[in-house]
Amino acid sequence: MKKEITTLKKALLEGGGILLKYFGRVAYELKGRADLLTEADLKAQRKVISVIKSAFPEHGFLAEEGGVTARGSGPIWIIDPLDGTTNYAHGFPVAAVSIGFMAGGQMQAGGVYDPFRKELFLARRGRGAFLNSKRIKVSGVAKLGRALLVTGFPYDRAEKTGFYCSFFSAFMNISHDVRRLGAASLDMAWLAAGRTDGYWEFGLKPWDVAAGRLIVEEAGGRVTDFNGRPWPALENYGARTLASNGKIHGEMLRVINFRAQNLT
Repeated sequence: MKKEITTLKKALLEGGGILLKYFGRVAYELKGRADLLTEADLKAQRKVISVIKSAFPEHGFLAEEGGVTARGSGPIWIIDPLDGTTNYAHGFPVAAVSIGFMAGGQMQAGGVYDPFRKELFLARRGRGAFLNSKRIKVSGVAKLGRALLVTGFPYDRAEKTGFYCSFFSAFMNISHDVRRLGAASLDMAWLAAGRTDGYWEFGLKPWDVAAGRLIVEEAGGRVTDFNGRPWPALENYGARTLASNGKIHGEMLRVINFRAQNLT
C-alpha cells in the first residue's frame, strides 16, 4: 500500500493546488438549481486522475464530474475534486479535495485535503487516521445533550425545506448546537478530529463520503445509514449518512427515526 498512499497524497495536494490557483477567479454554471460547477472542478479532477493514472493505469475511477471507468470489482479510486463547490464559487473558503481508494470491496485508504488551511487528513485501513501526520481520534462526548453536531442539505432542499429542517430543529433542541459547513468531506474529517461529535445528511453520493467514512472509522468513530447499518455496497454510500464518535450514535438514530416516523 505504500505506493497507493504516496499517490493519494500527491493527488490530493496537486488537486488542492488547482483549487487555490483558481479561487476567486472562476465563474460557475448550474447543473441544477442549487448544484454548481466551476472550471476548477474540472481542472482539479483532470489533475487528480492524471496523477493516479500515471501510477496505476489499470485502476478504475468513479469521479463526480463524469469520470467513470470502474472495471468490475477491481481497485477503484472515488474522487470528488472539489467538495464544497457552492462555497468555493462564492469565495467562501470551505472546500476540499476528497479521494478514497477501494480494493477487495473495502475502503483501503482515504484522504481529504483542505488547501485553505493546509490540512491533510489521511487514513489507511487498520493503521489509524491522521491530520498532517499527527494521529487523530474522535471526541469523548458521551451524551447528545453535550454534543456539537454538523449537517448539510441536499440539492432538493428548496422542494423539501420543511422535511430537512424538521431534523435540524429536533437536533438543535437537544444538542449544544448544530453547524453547516457545506462540504461533506470536511464534515466527516472534522468529526474524526474531534471538532464535532455527530453528523447526519440525506442524499449524498459515494464521492462525497468514501474517504470520510474510512477517516472517521479509523479515528474510532462510526458511520452507518439511518437504520444503523453499514452501507452494503459502494453505490449505497451516502444516500443516508450518519457519522458520530460512536458514543452518541444510538441517540442520534433514535432522533432521526422518531422524526421520520412522525413525518410519514
